[in-house]
Amino acid sequence: MSDQRTGNQTAATSGDDRRQFLRRAAAASVATGALLQASRASAVHSTHTETLKVGLVGCGGRGTGAAVQTLKADPHTRLVAMGDLFADQLSASLKRLQKSSVSDRVVVDTDHRFTGFDAYRRVIDSGVDVVLLAAPPHFRPEHLKACVDAGKHVFAEKPIAVDAPGVRAVLEASEAAGKRNLSLVSGLCWRYHFGARAAMQQVHDGTVGDVTAVETTYNASRPGKPWPMRRREGWSDLEWQIRNWYWFTWLSGDHIVEQAIHSLDKGAWVFHDDPPTAAIGLGGLQARLDEPRGQIFDHHAVLFEYPDGRRHFHYCRQMPGCFNVVATHVLGTRGTCRIEQHRCTSYEGRAMWRYQGPKNVMHQTEHDEMYAALRRGEPINNGAYMCRSTMLAILGRMATYTGRKVTWAEAFESNHRLGPSAYNWDQKLDVPPVAVPGITDQA
Repeated sequence: MSDQRTGNQTAATSGDDRRQFLRRAAAASVATGALLQASRASAVHSTHTETLKVGLVGCGGRGTGAAVQTLKADPHTRLVAMGDLFADQLSASLKRLQKSSVSDRVVVDTDHRFTGFDAYRRVIDSGVDVVLLAAPPHFRPEHLKACVDAGKHVFAEKPIAVDAPGVRAVLEASEAAGKRNLSLVSGLCWRYHFGARAAMQQVHDGTVGDVTAVETTYNASRPGKPWPMRRREGWSDLEWQIRNWYWFTWLSGDHIVEQAIHSLDKGAWVFHDDPPTAAIGLGGLQARLDEPRGQIFDHHAVLFEYPDGRRHFHYCRQMPGCFNVVATHVLGTRGTCRIEQHRCTSYEGRAMWRYQGPKNVMHQTEHDEMYAALRRGEPINNGAYMCRSTMLAILGRMATYTGRKVTWAEAFESNHRLGPSAYNWDQKLDVPPVAVPGITDQA
């Protein structure tokens, strides 16, 4: 991944790549609107009473929650198909759904409960209109492309990939979704938070002046995943790693990609989703000492550089017993904005603005707005920013894993794909080594 080009060539190529990415991402976000008039006659589900059949792929906690939220969002939705690699996971999810407040619209017959690596295709082929994608992020590009190819509306949890080839595949799929008038709603839920939206509008309207920097932080304890990792008798190497997917970079992307992407996404939003030119970072695995330790780091710190001199400083950590904070702090020439607190303050301490509007549950609102748009015949396509923010997180990981300064162009053009080339339950699959900055050259 080393760059042998001259400084001028590198800068030009980086600029060309950033412009190409922006053009493609912009095309993905506007394609629906541009083609809406031509396709309105065939736009599906624009009536308010037509039943929308929903399929769930990935039956963990987030997938189960998304299913409840999607059923709450529209009274004429029905969950009719479910798919997961593991039968026990699907069964546990179905039991929770059948005890939920929307249980009367959970109608998943036995022959619509699919398991195995082809479960996602069987869900897609089962006659559903909408697919909720919540399997481990490694599988998201393949699942999303199959949904779009089949003409299905999609809710896709974050992140949408764990490597650059995956991001490029999703970018192509989001462009195709726009051309086909399909909905593609992202699980980057802060974009659907009323207070955050209002605060971001204040930033973009210049309330704090010209933005010079943004600091994003996602410092937390360990996530609610089994630790130490569990392994039962009879589990193969592959099954063990997938069941403990969070702790392996090839499956989760590391917590900077899987969890801290929420904060990185807000930082990207501040800068109108313009990509940086490069990233420099540091990180490591220090506090998770149980064996096996998994592969992901437990802390990252990244500086993202922008061509006009602006900076995005990002910090994330998953260590028990430490100070925790999730915050987005925007620095402008006239004052600051705290996105999560929904307020702007001058450097003299004077209140400049504070949000006093309605509150909402952002995870629910993303589904509410998805179905409302579908009923209008104007599907939402979040493909542009969900690809950019995922790529930003991957760039940060590449910088921390390798210890090098990594350009956006180098990261986005990378052909390094994480994970095995094929999936076989009986295959021998070693635990990937923890990255060592200065030695690791692929991330």
